[in-house]
Amino acid sequence: MTGRPHKIESFDLPELQPYRTMRRQHEHRQQGIFVAEGEKVVRRLLESKFSIVSVLLPEKWLQELGPLLESRPEQIQVFVAEKALLETLTGFSMYQGLLAVGKVPAMPTLAEVIAHSLQPRLLAAADGLSSAENLGSLVRNCAAFNAQALIVGETCSSPFLRRAVRSSMGTIFQMPIVETGSLVQALRDLRERGVRCIAAHPHANGRIVSQASFTGDCCVVFGSEGYGISPAVLAACDEAAAIPMPETVDSLNVGSAAAVFLYEANRQRAGM
Repeated sequence: MTGRPHKIESFDLPELQPYRTMRRQHEHRQQGIFVAEGEKVVRRLLESKFSIVSVLLPEKWLQELGPLLESRPEQIQVFVAEKALLETLTGFSMYQGLLAVGKVPAMPTLAEVIAHSLQPRLLAAADGLSSAENLGSLVRNCAAFNAQALIVGETCSSPFLRRAVRSSMGTIFQMPIVETGSLVQALRDLRERGVRCIAAHPHANGRIVSQASFTGDCCVVFGSEGYGISPAVLAACDEAAAIPMPETVDSLNVGSAAAVFLYEANRQRAGM
């Protein structure tokens, strides 16, 4: 359900405040909202169960997205603007010019994720990821390789920052996210529930990823490229495994590392 499209020539309306403040993303987090950008991401938002506040788009996209907008249960404000005006928001040329504001949903608890996930469970966790783009890439790979949830530690950026949502390509709308105040405690809780915690760590005492067992309930823990997994989080894991690489290469981007580990988990489970 949508209201009548409102053609705008400036961003002065109070309802457009989230778009004017796109670069002040922590303010959005405090307000419980996020900005989605790009055709694919906005389309996936419209197809999701997330609540949507408004969309801002060039007129040519109204007909294309009309059926999705009309199928929504809530009243969505629709603002139409010329692409050149939209580009003043981002400061660069936007290929498609689609934006939307959604509401951050209530996050599930770790206990709820465990209760609603099928065995053998495959979870992922992030420690110290300050880059929103890298966190979004991790979300995307978790969705691609059948992870049932992503646990985001207290030292990570928010997965609902605009750049994280964009880098996830909208897969964050289908991936359960658990934001924890203590990743160490979350891993301890998982281990008490029989979930094996495996650290993706470049210095794993000779054990490589193919030698770790992913066939049972497990959670793969990823750290930042700069500092890796913190000592406390590493100590909270059952074991560590590394991706074999030449000595001239220190580490992979966290998204690439996640693809390798989660692919291996899927490979092992397919052969069960």
